[in-house]
Amino acid sequence: MKKILRKFRYGEKGFTLIELLVVIAILGILAAVAVPNVSKFIGQGEDEAADAELHNVQTAVTAAMADAAVGTIPGGDNQTFDTTHDVVVSGNISVGDYIMGYTVDGVNGVYSVNGDGTVIQVSF
Repeated sequence: MKKILRKFRYGEKGFTLIELLVVIAILGILAAVAVPNVSKFIGQGEDEAADAELHNVQTAVTAAMADAAVGTIPGGDNQTFDTTHDVVVSGNISVGDYIMGYTVDGVNGVYSVNGDGTVIQVSF
């Protein structure tokens, strides 16, 4: 300890090469531990965003079916939903009025919906 204090007493300022290398090694170890964890959180956020989008579309489809009162979604080709089978709806069906936060009519993407209104497949 006295050596270190004596060294600084004579006006020498700064760090030695070994001290700098130790700090760089510690920072490298911290980065090696932190980077995989951060990338895991980024991927998890993307999954949660996709789940939220799917939930929004599910809610919009349910609201559109409730407004129609006969099991059809208004707009587009007005395809009827059969509650016992999955259906394929072709054409442009607008559920944009039922989704908050969208400024355009409709939703970008293709959504497959089964007979009870559950969204079963999404593709963009």
